[in-house]
Amino acid sequence: MGKIQICGLGGGDLDQLSVGLYRTLTNYQATVYTRTDDHPVIETLKNDGVQFESFDHVYTAHDNFQDVYRSIKDTLVTLATKRDILYAVPGHPMLAEKTVQLLLADDTVDVEIIGGQSYLDDLFRAVKLDPIEGFTFLDATDLTRRDINYHQHLVFCQVYDQMIASELKLTLMEDLPDDYPVTIVEAAGAASERIETVPLYDLDRAVTLSNLTSVYVKRPEDTLLSHRFDYIRDVIYRLRAPGGCPWDQKQTHESLRHHLIEEAYELIDAINEADDDGIIEELGDVLLQVLLHSQIGEDNGYFSVDDVIRTLSEKMIRRHPHVFGDVMVSSEADVIENWQAIKAKEKTDRQLVFDRVPKSASSIVKAEAISKILAEIDVSPITVDQALVAYRDSDAATKEHKLGALLFALIDEARYDKVKSDVALESYNQAILKKYGN
Repeated sequence: MGKIQICGLGGGDLDQLSVGLYRTLTNYQATVYTRTDDHPVIETLKNDGVQFESFDHVYTAHDNFQDVYRSIKDTLVTLATKRDILYAVPGHPMLAEKTVQLLLADDTVDVEIIGGQSYLDDLFRAVKLDPIEGFTFLDATDLTRRDINYHQHLVFCQVYDQMIASELKLTLMEDLPDDYPVTIVEAAGAASERIETVPLYDLDRAVTLSNLTSVYVKRPEDTLLSHRFDYIRDVIYRLRAPGGCPWDQKQTHESLRHHLIEEAYELIDAINEADDDGIIEELGDVLLQVLLHSQIGEDNGYFSVDDVIRTLSEKMIRRHPHVFGDVMVSSEADVIENWQAIKAKEKTDRQLVFDRVPKSASSIVKAEAISKILAEIDVSPITVDQALVAYRDSDAATKEHKLGALLFALIDEARYDKVKSDVALESYNQAILKKYGN
């Protein structure tokens, strides 16, 4: 098995190539394999007698970059079974080169990195960025919104063409204004270096086809990030911190209880009215309650919103083994059955069966919870017909209790028919108000 040596061609022209690497390339007697011919140095080296064979044709043979990189890596490993290989890549081999990472991860081949110059120094100079301020370096060909840290400057490499630039633009537009300035840097440090700052909406129109293009995004002001979770978390922290709001500072879990109920009902009103703007506002008010309770927990040293989120995330994964595990389901009924079984197992060691009934809930919600538990343990409550007869035969002393039995029976039957009793009652309330309210 031969060795694969990997060298970097730098970010621009021949002046960026070290003397040692230049000699290595020009003295090499066999073909030098290169990921792409689209690099200023290659034409010069060809004139100096270096023979290159590129993998540009592989890009047109596949639909995505990951398959391209795997194909190049597999070809190089196959070639290395017969002799030593010299493989050249743009920039530095250890900077944003997926083929290099794939080769290094392959235990069947001996890989040696023999150097190259990163273009980052020239890019920092071009955009006048001191990296000590903090920056995130990202591959534009393999990017999701959650990868982006807007609390630092951003550098996106491998913005090869307008399609990648368009995808990058749309991703950034999810968080930044359409006219936010972004800087295109092409061939940083080379004689052909091009620097252009354009509004974000124009990014894909300003990018040209080039293997040496990066995009720089200056760290945005915090006020532009008011839609992100970290921002509102900081707002709540400041409200309760020294120098914050006296009302927020004095709140406790107990003092906020009625606010959560009130906000939940206002959200339900907005949902019933199909008021999207109202739903947005009321969901925010419900979230405010979650954040306030979490901040109180953090201030008291007991828990933070991180614990709330972690507990929820773990619960959702644990209770959805058909999504995050290997459990197979064929219907919604299977999902509900699995959910109840997992939930019961979780609570076996710390709760009796009726401890699952929320103590602070309304009577209707409690009745629904009790009805569901009775069904799980195969207990049949009183029927509507039985309860109605008992209520009609009751006297003054027992009428309230018998009415409770009748209401419970109705709620139990509604649960069996998958009807929410409180929603059904409110629907009729609204119908009466609409009919006789004028």
